[in-house]
Amino acid sequence: MATNAKNISALLTGLAKRNYYNEPEFTDEFLKSQIFPDLSDEAYATLLKRCSNYMKNLVSADMDFNQLEAFLTSQMKRREAAMTEEEASAYRKFWKVHKNKIHDTLVSKTNWNNSLKKVSWRIDVKSQSKSAENINEPSAIVELQIENPEESQKTEVVQFEMDESRLAHVLQNMKDIEDQIVQYCQQ
Repeated sequence: MATNAKNISALLTGLAKRNYYNEPEFTDEFLKSQIFPDLSDEAYATLLKRCSNYMKNLVSADMDFNQLEAFLTSQMKRREAAMTEEEASAYRKFWKVHKNKIHDTLVSKTNWNNSLKKVSWRIDVKSQSKSAENINEPSAIVELQIENPEESQKTEVVQFEMDESRLAHVLQNMKDIEDQIVQYCQQ
């Protein structure tokens, strides 16, 4: 199959735009007419399937560049339908340009629930009330801004108050979460 790196790169970019960047106008027929007009339908279908499968492997593994190199090397050493060095070069260039953008797009698509946009808090001390003359109890007033990913312009504000013991409990939970994250990152 006579394909050059420029055409493979263009096909990969078109597939990425359609599959990950939400640009449906990049149909199979459009890509064939623009990039491979002289290729038979059967040869194009084979090439399209092959490029799509390779791209799915890259994306699903979120390959770094060492993994990419190992993957491409293994594909070039295959006995049947081995990848050429020119095709591997196209994949390297494509992945260098699109890796982070595809990753960010997939992450944003997986956020179905509300997300925390901003946290504000302050400590107040109650000094007196109608029933008690001298209270002197600290309390934390917390404000959370929550954003719905489907309606990014709309934020919900939640306010609540915590006494000293509840605040200590929340801070301990946050410390436990931080410890778990640090432990996970060090593995």
